[in-house]
Amino acid sequence: MSARVLIADDQALVRAGFRKLLESAGIDVVGEASDGREAVDEARRLRPSLVLMDIRMPRLDGIEATRRLVADGEGVRVLILTTFGLDDYVYDALRAGASGFMLKDAPPEELLAAIEVVARGDALIAPAVTRAVIEEFVRRSPGERPPAPALDELTDREREVLELLARGMSNAEIADRLVVSAGTVKTHVAHVLAKLGLRDRVQAVILAYEAGVIVPGR
Repeated sequence: MSARVLIADDQALVRAGFRKLLESAGIDVVGEASDGREAVDEARRLRPSLVLMDIRMPRLDGIEATRRLVADGEGVRVLILTTFGLDDYVYDALRAGASGFMLKDAPPEELLAAIEVVARGDALIAPAVTRAVIEEFVRRSPGERPPAPALDELTDREREVLELLARGMSNAEIADRLVVSAGTVKTHVAHVLAKLGLRDRVQAVILAYEAGVIVPGR
């Protein structure tokens, strides 16, 4: 894996543990940060391809740090690390531009797989806990945003793909459901993201829930 990773966490032991795990898997750890402000500064200086970002950090939390890095437009991707599956801040982190999140106590192989997924430009939305977080927050604040006008630009098939994507299905699963090739699904997903002006699948999931394309719990 060619990912260049910056580890941002306020606990030195946690950073050391992640560094050891990543380096043992051949991943290049370019630096560490002990708070959000340092994470932003170091990411701008070292230009990693991915930041492992804790949410609760001093001086600047992981959400605002993520928002600033995404706003830079340098293409750095952020994988949020959280202690709790239903952390109150996870949804805000996804809205800030994070490409997904993992539990800190996830098995090492799952964390490494998540890093690989995000590093290659995909978004990590498959775990049920991610969908649960998104559903919970949309349920708490319905109608936070009116339906996106651009939804009208989607074809019936593209809207169908968006709905299945928002339910957490992979391209292969969508292909099986629609009885088309995985390549066709990939093309549909690309068209959906382009028409809606979205960066990745995480943003598509959030928009689908907020715009009422699918209703949580159904």
